[in-house]
Order: sequence, then structure tokens, then C-alpha cells
Amino acid sequence: MTSKIEPRELNATLSSFLFVVILMSAYYILRPVRDAMASDWSDAEVSWLWTLNFFISTAVVAIYGIAVSRFRFQLLVPAMYAFFALTFVAFYVASSGVVDRTLIDKAFYVWVSVFSLFHISIFWSFMSDLFNKEQAGRLFSIIAAGASVGGLIGPSIPSFFSESLGTDNLMLIASGMLLLPIPIIFHLQSLKSSDLHNEDFVSNSSAAKIGGNPFAGFRLFFSNPYLLGIALFIFLYTGISSFIYFELKNLLAELTRAERTAVWAQMDLAVNVLSIATGLFATGRIMSKFGMPMTIALVPLLICVGLLVIAISPVMAVVVGLQIVRRAGNYAITRPAREMLFTKVDRETRFKAKPVIDIVAYRGGDTLMAWLFTGLTQGLGLGLAAVAIVGACIAAAWAVVGIVLGRWFERDEQLSKPD
Repeated sequence: MTSKIEPRELNATLSSFLFVVILMSAYYILRPVRDAMASDWSDAEVSWLWTLNFFISTAVVAIYGIAVSRFRFQLLVPAMYAFFALTFVAFYVASSGVVDRTLIDKAFYVWVSVFSLFHISIFWSFMSDLFNKEQAGRLFSIIAAGASVGGLIGPSIPSFFSESLGTDNLMLIASGMLLLPIPIIFHLQSLKSSDLHNEDFVSNSSAAKIGGNPFAGFRLFFSNPYLLGIALFIFLYTGISSFIYFELKNLLAELTRAERTAVWAQMDLAVNVLSIATGLFATGRIMSKFGMPMTIALVPLLICVGLLVIAISPVMAVVVGLQIVRRAGNYAITRPAREMLFTKVDRETRFKAKPVIDIVAYRGGDTLMAWLFTGLTQGLGLGLAAVAIVGACIAAAWAVVGIVLGRWFERDEQLSKPD
């Protein structure tokens, strides 16, 4: 498998690349604004917010399942991005009209966390419906690099202008950007048959409703071992993410909110420079040489080693470095490989069960791991070194699950929903 783009795929690939550039630029404007707020709250407060996020995310996925069943697919994806754009406009209006904005800040923190997974899950569902398995193997790492380009553009704005613009105005900028991909979505839908020749890739046309039980995503998820394996992989990933996030939150508590916003944005810039280089020049080669099992397990193995280094040398610079490597590796290697797993399932599974995995399972893992971290630090009084050892064990298990999933993916049979 190579990363070569065939001439007839160029339009769709570049359009998909631009789509995710804009989408992730908007998200990376919002992300540092959200993360800067967390240092104002205790570990327990943030854990409660993550718990609330889990329940809200579950409700949103259920509502989305109803929408998938009842609305034409051609309109569903653009409608979701328009909806999120309007919600951030609402937060801007609400924030400017109150004196004590603590509750609004916490609501914004939770809602951006819901958006952070939902918007990219919809994007990759759309991509796995647009490209077939063979195309995905060659093109997804290139398209994923667009997320990293967006990760350079987006955080540049709060990184340099958070104090002059103000965090509230950043919400408006992000809202406007979320509307820009809508015409690109319609363009890509037309290219599926005209350029990509994937009109027979699924049994339904893109203009049709997917139909079926609106809550089938939950049933498909719990009845399919392949999907449960993907969910376990994501669950273990959240453990590593949560541990590192909480430590950084606590280490940055002494800075002002504007300063914290700039620091988080600068980390985003570093992450995405590394992601672009890796995605464009290394991911395809890694996949071609080592196959799916080692590709999907590579980052977990690196993180396991990094956490052992933190256990030996528990200083802020090492934590920041591991955060950059973890996120860059996820965007450039782990995420494209993980999204390829969904090219081997049917369309109903892709659009109904995938959000359950990407959002509900992810946020469930966030919630459990947040309370685990709080218990280890505030309950047992463990320091960074001891927590890092726990994290290294989680990363080792994460790698093993990745290898099993990779081998499963490489089987020839179609891994669709069970009869």
C-alpha cells in the first residue's frame, strides 16, 4: 500500500483535505479557550464536569441516531455542523450578558468537549462512506494531515491574539468557520460516483435515509466483538490522555487564563507541526512496511516508554514533551489507522454504531479515568512518578489491544453487523 493519489481521486482528496483543515481550525480556536478554564477548578470539579459530559454525549448520540434514521443523509452531515455553529453563537451572547459567568464557563467547557469528538466522528464517518477500503489505505493518512494543518492555523489565532481579541470573540470566529465546509460536503457527495466510482460501495445512495432503528447503534455496538474491541482500544487511550491532561492542568494553575490559553495553543502548534511531517512522510510507509497490527500499536508502545521516563524524571518538560508526542502520534498514525477499521463494516454500523464508540465509549473512559486520577492523587496522595507507572501499565494494555485489532482487520472476511 502506498500513499499515491490517482488522478481521478485528486479532486476528492484535496476537497476532503480542505474540509478537515477548516473543521479543525475552528476546533483549535475553541480548544485552548476551554482548556484554560480548567485550571480555575479542582480535580474533583473537572471530574464532575467530565461525568456530566459523558451523560450529555450519550444523549446527543441517541438524538443523532434518530436523525440518521429519519433525515436524508445528503442533508444530515451539513446540518450537524450548522447546528454546532449556532450553539457557539449562543454561548457568545450568553457570556456577554452576565456578571458571574462561572456556570456559563462550565457549560461551555462541557459543550466544547462534546463537540470535540462529535465533529470529527461525523467527518470520518463521512470519509469512510466516501472512499473504499483500498482508497482509504492510500489516502486517509494524507487527509488526516489536513487535520494537523488546521491544528496549525487554528491555535495560531488564540496563541497570538487571545489577549487582544478576548476569549469571547474567539467563539464567534470559530462559529463562522464551521459554516464554511457545508458547500464542500455537497461537492464531495457528487464526486463519490463521478470521480471515485464508489456508487456501489454501499447499497444505499447518499441522498437516501439510512433508516432502521434509531437506537440500533447501541445494539450493534454491544453485539459485535469487533466494535467492542475498538471501544476498548479507545477506552485505554482515554486513560493515557486523562492522566497527562490532569497533570498539565495542575502544573499551569499559577498562570492567568490568557497565559494558559496561549500555552495550550502553543502546544497545539508543536503537536500539529509534528503531525504534518509524520502524516505526509512516515505513516504510509509505516503501514506499508509493518502492516496494521504494528501501525496501530506503535504510539501506545512509545507512550509506555515515555511514561516510564516520567516515572524516573517527573518534571514538567517531560510531561509536555510526552503530551506533544502522544497527540501528534494519535493524529498522524493511530487515528488514520483506527478510522480504517470502519471501512470493513456496513453503512448502518458506520453511521450509528461509530458515534457510540467515538463519543459515548470515549467519554465513558474519560469519566472513569478522571475519577481514577483524582483517587490516586487526592485520595491516595500519589505523586507524578507513581501515577506515571500506572499509566505505563495502561499503555502496555493499549498496545496489546491494538495488535489484536490490527490482525482482525487484516482478515479477508467482511466484518459487518451480526445476523
